[in-house]
Amino acid sequence: MFKAFKEFAFRGNVIDLAVGVILGAAFSSIIKSLVDSIFMPLIGIIIGGIDVKGLSVEVGNANLLYGQFLQASIEFILIAFALFLFVKGINAFRRKEETTEEVAAPTTEEKLLTEIRDALVRQQDERMK
Repeated sequence: MFKAFKEFAFRGNVIDLAVGVILGAAFSSIIKSLVDSIFMPLIGIIIGGIDVKGLSVEVGNANLLYGQFLQASIEFILIAFALFLFVKGINAFRRKEETTEEVAAPTTEEKLLTEIRDALVRQQDERMK
């Protein structure tokens, strides 16, 4: 049982996932700070000096804090957009890396198969003439 757990816990995918979750949490806190400290005050200035996070409305005895929902929605959109840009950049880097890699020299088997193919094509061309 310990061996099975060890194989599961130390498999590359699990470690990659753990690193991704930790980086995602750190990235999320950076974006949250960006939204709380920069974007929301700017939005508040644009809409007349109103603190968006503090927006609420009373309905009966309930106090609906729709400003907090609005701020969380903006955070989500910014996090999703930042992740989109990050993944797009990584994919572009990978594509660039793949195109710059040298093509491996053909193996002896591939050379032999190419010669056979070329001989068959020549033979087919001679029959057509």
